[in-house]
Amino acid sequence: MARIAFILLCHKDPDAIVRQAKGLTAAGDYVSIHFDARAKPEHFQKIRSALKDDPNVTFARKRLKCGWGEWSLVEATLLAVEAAVDAFPRATHFYMLSGDCMAIKSAEYAHAFLDSADLDYVESFDFFESDWIKTGMKEDRLIYRHWFNERTQKRLFYWSYHLQQRLGLTRAVPADIQVQIGSQWWCLRRRTIEWILDFTRTRRDVMRFFRTTWIPDETFFQTLVRHLVPEPEIRTRTLTFLMFTEYGMPVVFYNDHYDLLLGQDYLFARKISPEAKLLRERLGKLYASKDAVFRISGEGRSLFAFLSNRGRIGRRFAPRFWETESSIGRERELMIVVCKKWHVAKRLLERIRQVLNVPAIDYLFNEESTPLPDLGGIQSTLAKRTRHRRALMRMLFDYYDTDRLIVCIDPANIDLLNDFCSDRAKTRVWKSNASFPMIT
Repeated sequence: MARIAFILLCHKDPDAIVRQAKGLTAAGDYVSIHFDARAKPEHFQKIRSALKDDPNVTFARKRLKCGWGEWSLVEATLLAVEAAVDAFPRATHFYMLSGDCMAIKSAEYAHAFLDSADLDYVESFDFFESDWIKTGMKEDRLIYRHWFNERTQKRLFYWSYHLQQRLGLTRAVPADIQVQIGSQWWCLRRRTIEWILDFTRTRRDVMRFFRTTWIPDETFFQTLVRHLVPEPEIRTRTLTFLMFTEYGMPVVFYNDHYDLLLGQDYLFARKISPEAKLLRERLGKLYASKDAVFRISGEGRSLFAFLSNRGRIGRRFAPRFWETESSIGRERELMIVVCKKWHVAKRLLERIRQVLNVPAIDYLFNEESTPLPDLGGIQSTLAKRTRHRRALMRMLFDYYDTDRLIVCIDPANIDLLNDFCSDRAKTRVWKSNASFPMIT
């Protein structure tokens, strides 16, 4: 039967790490911990003290200061893997986790899943041919050397990068490997892990190469698994459920996501919010449960995409107050002055304000400085005014408590004119190519 050694990389919240480790080992599995050396020493001591009597927990022999995008993350992973291989000879699989990950299936389910097929699970797509990287550096991650942290040493990072570009200091990828890329959250068999550790000791050239690549945790294990393991024994997927927003940020899960998470075809999920205490408590108990039944829907990503694209729908996604209707109003009259010479139209509207009791507004879709009342932010930019044009008009009618309103629009705004003329409101267009006669 499968027994999993979890490779746990973490840097905060010692109490949560202790609970996570105890929950995983309670089901008979193992945990190897690397706790970031940047964290407070007393936090690490708290973890060691709480777990020192658990034979199913071990620690990396050395703690490193880890940084995003650095080789240190891969090196810390290797240290935790080496500790797990030595401490847990009965472990059949090694599963990469972070402190933000939690099980969304029981250990019983996870073991049966891994026993069902003799496979490695790792995202590994061709680095150069795939579109896994959506924005930013691609080839330059590999062909230039990166010694500095892009987030904490930004000036040095880009100085070094641009200097190498100017001097043409590129390098070749090791000839016998095909670089792969994918998620860092993998699950590998013991045999594969042992092959990788042997490879790291014998292929110093490849190790030197990856030490100065950028974001190597997305390429190192992914490449080595493809290099060492026959393709039929690899599933190009992760067993950890994670999603990203359209801004490239991880989607965070909260208390009300419990049922959604259990319905995904994955064993773990990230990121679980630290504030989602009820969710963490329920998932913590789940891993050690017996005879749990899981109905797999796999709808997490499609549901998230649906809600993201549709916007505010339903109780949690209520419509904005200006989106409740799509018409200005059948009983209202909108008068539009169309004139290319703005100063002429403005003089006309000024005279209208003096003589008639009708609100008149200058080029509100052309000049951001046009005086407008505070309408909740919809009036703040030209883009918002144009995008919510009918709603803006409706709110202006309401603000001035009138059924007649005059506005100026440049004749170039033909889409606006067509839209207003197609509305159910009475729309009148006054146009002129010369000066307007003064109204008295």
